[in-house]
Amino acid sequence: MAMSALRREGRRIAGPLMSPHPVNLLRSSLASSERSNLAYAKIIVERKHIAGYNLENIREQVFVGARSISTQVVRNRMKSVRNIQKITKAMKMVAASKLRAIQTRAENSRGLWQPFTALLGDIPSVDVKKNVIVTISSDKGLCGGINSTAVKISRGIHKLNSGPEKECKYVILGEKAKAQLVRDSKKDIELSMTELQKNPLNYTQVAVLADDILKNVEFDALRVVFNKFHSVVSFVPTTSTVLSPEVVEREAEAGGKLGELDSYEIEGGETKSEVLQNLAEFQFSCVMFNAVLENACSEQGARMSAMDSSSRNAGDMLDRLTLTYNRTRQASITTELIEIISGASALEG
Repeated sequence: MAMSALRREGRRIAGPLMSPHPVNLLRSSLASSERSNLAYAKIIVERKHIAGYNLENIREQVFVGARSISTQVVRNRMKSVRNIQKITKAMKMVAASKLRAIQTRAENSRGLWQPFTALLGDIPSVDVKKNVIVTISSDKGLCGGINSTAVKISRGIHKLNSGPEKECKYVILGEKAKAQLVRDSKKDIELSMTELQKNPLNYTQVAVLADDILKNVEFDALRVVFNKFHSVVSFVPTTSTVLSPEVVEREAEAGGKLGELDSYEIEGGETKSEVLQNLAEFQFSCVMFNAVLENACSEQGARMSAMDSSSRNAGDMLDRLTLTYNRTRQASITTELIEIISGASALEG
């Protein structure tokens, strides 16, 4: 009897002393229900007057609940989207500035190659054995699909002009076209050049590039693939064909449009073959100069459109995230109020 009474007395004394610690109570509650009981802890501290503990001590020891983590994640996401929107707007303004500088030069360069087209013609359907496809692309991305379009057309031309008795090679200007064509046509790449637009291009620089291509590549027809600039939101994939002097002379003898070359008189001591050689080289450099400038205009216009779309998409995403954040925060406040009321009612009852 004495031992039973002692055990009952011990349980009665140990009961209040071994009540759940407020920090342990909050941790177990958060682990089970994934919600914050900080408001309930405040009631416990105020009503029970636990010696040596206050609300700030308990706040530091309790890990953050699921709702607080979710709002923090949304805030971080909103900050990231806002920073991305600032970058895309800045890139759009830079592209617009570069476009204005290049557009006038591209329009003026069209007067260089148009007389050659009128004189020597542009015959994309000419059948020759050695074809060289000069693909012009950009060195940087984030400009829509202009590079993919140029590569797709180059592959189509390569497929049409390939055969057992034909040879078709690539000359690539620009890093993006090189990265795509090297995957499946590495053995057909004769020459590649990058970083053309690192400095403002002029006719002298392009003429040097054209001279390097003419010296290092054997061809019957050069097919220049580029994107012709129409407007900020519009560009047209274009192919210009430059024939070798031998092919021009052969086509002139066969008649057709090039047959009109025989009606011109050649003055001086140069022969017809030498004149055609000079004309072919000059024509290729002029076509290259215009193609590089047109493609640069198309690149900046496409980048402007892409960055504008990205900025608007970032704004829409920011609106959705703001709405989500406000809803989450309001739900958290409402839940806290409910917990305070429920805890107060439980303690009073």
